[in-house]
Amino acid sequence: MADNACPGCLRFEGFLFDAGDRRLHRDGRAVDLNSRYFDALALLIGERGKLVSKQRFLDEVWSGVPVTDEALTQCIRTLRRQLGDDAASPRFIETVPKHGCRFIAKVEPGIAQWRPPSLPPRPWSEWLRLGGAGTAGGAVAGTIGGLIYGFAGAVQPLAPGMAALSVVLVIALATVAMATLGAAGVAFGIAASVFASHRLWIWHVAGGALGGMIVGAVVKLIGIDALNLLFGHSPGDITGAAEGAALGGAIGLGAWFARRATTIERGMAWGGITGGAAGALIALLGGRMMAGSLDLLAHSFPGSRVQLGAVWRLFGETEFGPMSRVATGCFEGLLFGACIVGAMVLGRRAFRR
Repeated sequence: MADNACPGCLRFEGFLFDAGDRRLHRDGRAVDLNSRYFDALALLIGERGKLVSKQRFLDEVWSGVPVTDEALTQCIRTLRRQLGDDAASPRFIETVPKHGCRFIAKVEPGIAQWRPPSLPPRPWSEWLRLGGAGTAGGAVAGTIGGLIYGFAGAVQPLAPGMAALSVVLVIALATVAMATLGAAGVAFGIAASVFASHRLWIWHVAGGALGGMIVGAVVKLIGIDALNLLFGHSPGDITGAAEGAALGGAIGLGAWFARRATTIERGMAWGGITGGAAGALIALLGGRMMAGSLDLLAHSFPGSRVQLGAVWRLFGETEFGPMSRVATGCFEGLLFGACIVGAMVLGRRAFRR
């Protein structure tokens, strides 16, 4: 079909800037920019070739609202990322240190290209992508945490023939398996909010809590049965449904806060804050996270070579006491939440491309 005129539109390279409709398109696809950042880009394009000072940004984009220099820096950084620009070798936005920025790309009158209407997102596809991304993030968290706990256990005196590498591998693999299963329940539970007509925070929290509770209960049941079968007894207080529900709900809340995050780092920050707070609270209320469960297992089986003395000594304790429980609970929740939510932000961004 023939191209249609687009009054007020401007084109630069593969971009179409439509000031009237407040949209930016790249090769026929909408580019995600919030209102403030769109205004900043409009100011730069409107003054193309001229230096736009920091004060003009503050006056015309932020309308005199007091903001830090970091807000403007983040705005320019986001615009560059969405435009595919490079600060070291700019094609669109050139920074003049301590003075401001200017738009340097060649701009021409634009035309609106015909493109087929976009289909609405398919909830099942989005659910699978977000849940899968969160599960992968949980596996990464489990790998990091497992290696840390594995090396902490490996520094203990080992019996003859017991290689330190074996301790690292066993603890790491167990932690990865637990984290991946837990992340699958939490992430797919949170992602189920895509089926709700109104994506309210309660659906994120409820989905994460339900998924964490189910996986926690199943893993605990299988673990206790396996230990009873192999050794004739098992500790009953290892991490389970209650801990899974609390942590999953908290991470769901973090995912809701991160739903409009412009960067993966911000998504990870929200997940880490809510997950870390939940992990610390679980420990304070007497629950057990992964480190607490490993310590309980070690004490329940006298011949066990799994010892986490390096952890509790770090906090000046002679056993896995209150400080160790709270600190490791906070660390595990923070790491687990940050990796899951960060991965889901990445998955959401990829889904919308």
